[in-house]
Amino acid sequence: MNRTRAVIGLLFAFITAPLLGQNDIVVKVDGLGADTVYLANYYGSRLFYNDTTVASSDGTFTFPGKEYDQCGKYAIVLPGPVLFDFLLVEEPMEFHTSLHNPQGDMKVIQSDENQTFYNYLRFINDKRTERAPFDKILKDSSATMADVAAAKDGLNSLTKQVLNLQSSIVSDPKEYLFGKYLKMTQEVEMADTPEGVENEDLWKYIYYRRHYWDNVDLDDPRLVRDGTLHTLIDRYWSKVLPPDPDSLYVEAVKLLDRVRGNSEMFKYFLHHMTFESESSQVMCMDKVFVKLVNQYYASGQVDWLNEEQLKKIVDRAKELRHTMCGEYAHNVTLPGLDLNKWHSLYDVEAKYTLLVIWESTCGHCKKEMPILQKIYEEWNSKGLEIYAIGNDFESEPWQEYLKDSDYKDWIHVSDNPQVNQQDSAMALIYSGTTDLLSLNFRTTFDVFSTPKLFLLDEDKKILAKQLGALQVAEIIYRKEGLDFPGEEYFLSPEEIEKRKKKAAHE
Repeated sequence: MNRTRAVIGLLFAFITAPLLGQNDIVVKVDGLGADTVYLANYYGSRLFYNDTTVASSDGTFTFPGKEYDQCGKYAIVLPGPVLFDFLLVEEPMEFHTSLHNPQGDMKVIQSDENQTFYNYLRFINDKRTERAPFDKILKDSSATMADVAAAKDGLNSLTKQVLNLQSSIVSDPKEYLFGKYLKMTQEVEMADTPEGVENEDLWKYIYYRRHYWDNVDLDDPRLVRDGTLHTLIDRYWSKVLPPDPDSLYVEAVKLLDRVRGNSEMFKYFLHHMTFESESSQVMCMDKVFVKLVNQYYASGQVDWLNEEQLKKIVDRAKELRHTMCGEYAHNVTLPGLDLNKWHSLYDVEAKYTLLVIWESTCGHCKKEMPILQKIYEEWNSKGLEIYAIGNDFESEPWQEYLKDSDYKDWIHVSDNPQVNQQDSAMALIYSGTTDLLSLNFRTTFDVFSTPKLFLLDEDKKILAKQLGALQVAEIIYRKEGLDFPGEEYFLSPEEIEKRKKKAAHE
């Protein structure tokens, strides 16, 4: 099964020492014999190795229990591998099953929690069997209307039975952990829209967002050990909240404040939001990453990473701090094509400034630059300037490439080995000609590949980044309230034909 293959790959991913608890987990497995068995814990939607032991000759083995904040959904992994899930809580637990069918043959000898859990699993399996003939009728195009109506009634009846059982477990005064897991799967109960609300959809969205976590006990650390919590935070972050970095950061802080006393959930949520914002393909989402790192990682609030891991994350945020959307781009100052006259970004007076970092040997740059030139010709008289930084480490190839190019009207600057020599660089910095961030523009602007484009407003704030040339044009047209004429407007006939052939081939 896919599930067992995933277990094999994950069993040895994380090795942690067992935590001694008050209540042992005693298991007897018919058909096992003296063999190695594993205890694994769920962490979100994944399963990780937690402990190991060797069964006696009659298939009996024991694992120590866990303290409260380490309880949750666990699994016993047997040779095969095959496994069975159980709820590890602070109570004595004893199970008897078979190696052939560990979950199906399960007998819970001791544990109210797991008796409830397995009774529910068996109930659900029974209801699946009962619904099979109804599903068959609904898939049968020749079924009569009466048969279809009866099948729908049957399904509705089964659904009600399942919901009633779930409700009884969730509301049980014993407050089963499984009841909390079930409650997390339930949708937010929506209130009636108040009279006089003009935009009902907006009101419902705001209500849903505010009550999204109503069915989650945000004080219970055991909930991180179930895949439902991962589903909830993933959906909240990627679909419920608007894809705006400033809004995401504000909502992240609110949620993290709510779980401040729950270290397990605080860790899970912060890691998820940090990872997703740093790795997001949505433009400007790294701004959320930088702000989260500055607020939580760099301030000593993350104690689950070692010094090397923490430094790596904090350093990455430092690398991105000068390229965040909505912030001022650094006033980079570098020499022009003659290597004598220095040009500062902030001296460019334009409604839009396109900061382009490129190099003369870059094949992709050579494809994008003709498009940029077309954009420049279209928009220069309307307020667009291009400030182009050559990424070549030697001046000659850069100067030679531009000598007979169509890009002479752009503002071209670059560094060179002479200005980067330590004595020269220090003299230029002390004299006020330039600064260290300008001479280190590759680090300042996080240049790992070229071309790299930043669209700036008239105040030199970053409007957009990580752009292609056509995206630049589309953004400018949109901001000016104009219809984008289409990509072919900016492409050469040769490039249009080339793209058509490529599309036909694909």
